[in-house]
Amino acid sequence: MLDGQTRAERCAAIMLAGDAASRALGLELEEIGPGHARMGLSVGAQHVNGHGVCHGGVIFTLADTCFAFACNSRNQNTLAQHAMVSYLAPGQLGDRLTAVAREVSQAGRSGIYDVRVTNQDGVVIAEFRGFSRTIKGRLFDESQPENDQ
Repeated sequence: MLDGQTRAERCAAIMLAGDAASRALGLELEEIGPGHARMGLSVGAQHVNGHGVCHGGVIFTLADTCFAFACNSRNQNTLAQHAMVSYLAPGQLGDRLTAVAREVSQAGRSGIYDVRVTNQDGVVIAEFRGFSRTIKGRLFDESQPENDQ
């Protein structure tokens, strides 16, 4: 029987292995646990929009990806049902953005997760709320040893 932390770590490893989008954007998983995750992004020239600040879609993707890792941490296939974001301050070229996701509610197949995105100075860049829905399937068979996956 796996403990919650081990399960979350195995889920994250499986998700990371298949997540080409996150790798291409430079998203980094910094912490994972049951119902929570932390991810980081160093804002580079490829993330900046025509106003010279971090593109809102990049910030949304950072928050959404962090949400995905948090809501899949219990080895139940889970997808976003819908999400919303409020941008509160611009991310700047050279900033280190950190997204922290926490589970607010999990009832049946529905979950609610809040994600706060901050910069290296603790300035809140965005607040994201994601609504999840579990679907059939798991990321891995828990009855099999890790090396047999």
